[in-house]
Amino acid sequence: MKFSNKIISQTITQLCHLKGIDHVVISPGSRNAPLTIGFSESPLFTNFSIVDERSAAFFALGMAQQLKKPIVLVCTSGSALLNYYPAIAEAFYSNIPLIVISADRPAELIDIGDGQTIRQENVFENHILYSANCKEGKKHQDYNERVINKALNSAFELQGPVHINIPFSEPLYETVDEIEMQFNNIPVSISSDDFSEDISSFVQQWTKSKKKMILIGVMDPNNIEHHYLDILAKDKSVIVLTETTSNIHHESFFPSIDQLIAPLEEDDFKDLQPDILLTFGGMVVSKKIKAFLRNYSPNQHWHVNSKNALNTYFVLKHHFKTSPNEFLRKFLLPSKIKEQKTEKTIISYQANWLKIKEHRQNRHRSYEKEIPFSDFKVFSEIFKSIPLNIQLQLSNSTTIRYAQLFNLDTSLKVFCNRGTSGIDGCISTAIGAAQSSHHPTVLITGDIGFFYDSNALWNNYIPNDFKIIVINNKGGGIFRILPDAKKAKHFDTFFETKHNYTAEHICSMFGFKYSFANDELSLNIELNSLFEISEKPRLLEIFTPSNVNDKILLDYFTFIK
Repeated sequence: MKFSNKIISQTITQLCHLKGIDHVVISPGSRNAPLTIGFSESPLFTNFSIVDERSAAFFALGMAQQLKKPIVLVCTSGSALLNYYPAIAEAFYSNIPLIVISADRPAELIDIGDGQTIRQENVFENHILYSANCKEGKKHQDYNERVINKALNSAFELQGPVHINIPFSEPLYETVDEIEMQFNNIPVSISSDDFSEDISSFVQQWTKSKKKMILIGVMDPNNIEHHYLDILAKDKSVIVLTETTSNIHHESFFPSIDQLIAPLEEDDFKDLQPDILLTFGGMVVSKKIKAFLRNYSPNQHWHVNSKNALNTYFVLKHHFKTSPNEFLRKFLLPSKIKEQKTEKTIISYQANWLKIKEHRQNRHRSYEKEIPFSDFKVFSEIFKSIPLNIQLQLSNSTTIRYAQLFNLDTSLKVFCNRGTSGIDGCISTAIGAAQSSHHPTVLITGDIGFFYDSNALWNNYIPNDFKIIVINNKGGGIFRILPDAKKAKHFDTFFETKHNYTAEHICSMFGFKYSFANDELSLNIELNSLFEISEKPRLLEIFTPSNVNDKILLDYFTFIK
């Protein structure tokens, strides 16, 4: 086995190994040769080579999302590093651990006109948990070990992205047969989720309250034990609103939040307004629930999260710094929560909204039967056809918002990049997740998101059972439903960005089996075919009429009222 002769390269690889970090995504370059040699020559690491740094970073993010452990990114100097930034921002806000290791030029070459040099130190400072700026030379070994340990440990302990910047002087490709020294590994310190806070006063407030709302945002599957969900569902003074990305299901809960809220009028909003709002998980997709809770504020907002306290509704009163499951274990103890009396006001809160939910769902089913071929019809048919027990990756913008209107099967594991809510890495993330998941993976995306991240298919690690569904309405259709957007001058060019591109030739170039549908009959035929066993990854492109999609969606909220 060969090692780079650069001591700092040896330091990085050995400390990564000692901490159990073993997946590395490398983007080719020259300045990062000592790192590439250190990782790729070692059987201790599983290495991936991805040319496009932006795609590589989102690929690593998808892997970390599934493996629940830090993934290493390695790149050369200069602008290569900046291409990581979108994924780093997403990891920062989604609490996903990434370890960015950038090769740099020696300090004396920065800002003198030398090639491929930028100011790399602390370049991500607004969206990074820790930046380790290493120094070249053996005399700095103690310092380098300390900051590298700190960076690697922070990725574990704080669950997010860290940056290690390493200057390398030429020559870059020299190797040795043995490691030259022992390295000091400072162990990772993971705090246990021992929730010791006295919550008795909160329990008392909760028990006395007659209108309590729980809102669950982004959350990984299986984060809350089902018997806690049953207890919450039995409380007639509680309604639980769940987002598609919450991965939480119960027949007495309220999925499809926009379906429930969008048709409401002022008196309805006042009836729905909670005394206490209890929130779990991360970012919330629904703009309508955010607007409602900002305009009809609860008296109390409590947020449960082991890391972040999100004051999304501007009335946050308390942050319980623990996991949802641990919080509910303590909060719902029989000795803590007394059974509510069946007063009329208590019964009416949950029961009344369950009746409205049932009415909305009946109207939803009627609407599905009435509408012509459109984005709405396509999403309806897709969610009826998707196999059970798969991983579903959703792109941002239109896709995630349509998904919020449908009740997805409880066996699906749903993910979406909601940290920054960008479309820029949806395919790359999904491929990284598919590569690391034990479940077949389906990505649903719009045409703009697909073309924007099409370099994601320049990738040798795509499983044969990976599927992509592209809804192609020839532009950014979501802008058509925004108030007054279509009145803007040059709407087609600078907002909707109309085009006539298809995914067919991209699929041919990257080895995907391609098919398309452009009406309801061909859609049903192709959906049935899409989920059959295939010897290569597949893409189904569905062409929808952009001139009717927005009207059908907006009419929906009137119809279900």
